[in-house]
Amino acid sequence: MNVVCLDMEGVLVPEIWIAFSEESGIPELRRTTRDEPDYDKLMHWRIGVLKEHGLKLKDVQNTIARIDPLPGAKEFLDALREETQVIVLSDTFSQFAQPLMKKLGWPTLFCNELIIDDEGYIEDIRMRCEHSKLTTVKGLQSIGFDTIAAGDSYNDLEMILASKAGFLFRSTEQIKKDYPQLQAFEEYDDFLEAIKAAL
Repeated sequence: MNVVCLDMEGVLVPEIWIAFSEESGIPELRRTTRDEPDYDKLMHWRIGVLKEHGLKLKDVQNTIARIDPLPGAKEFLDALREETQVIVLSDTFSQFAQPLMKKLGWPTLFCNELIIDDEGYIEDIRMRCEHSKLTTVKGLQSIGFDTIAAGDSYNDLEMILASKAGFLFRSTEQIKKDYPQLQAFEEYDDFLEAIKAAL
């Protein structure tokens, strides 16, 4: 019994923070887990930048509402879900992800939550568990599933390496160079065929 675990940002949808950086005109918010492997550190830094600029949760959500999935992502996901169970594993937050999940046809998503203060500012983050992607993959394996995992960033590598099969999708040249044993794909058609072959 297989379950495919996919990262969300960079694999199915554009990077939320890059889109928000461009819309808000704050270039430093372009930093993602491709640049900073420590997600907790990255998010607390982002929260500080938002407060410094007087930006609230609704400001980020307004940008997210205008983001569409990557071209071909919904069709890829639909075709994959005809073959096997799929869970989107993301370090994002439920308050960010909902409009994107709607556009993707409501796949199963495991993510985290933001803590919002009375004025609507993001105050803190509530992570589902430590090393959430790896912990989830190991949990699925403990109840009888074989996992196949794919992502594009440093925070995806643990779940990819712990799975029966793992892939990189539209990753960085540095990650591809550091992990030459992982097949890397740029197009959904090739990616889909590789996953199907691993099932």
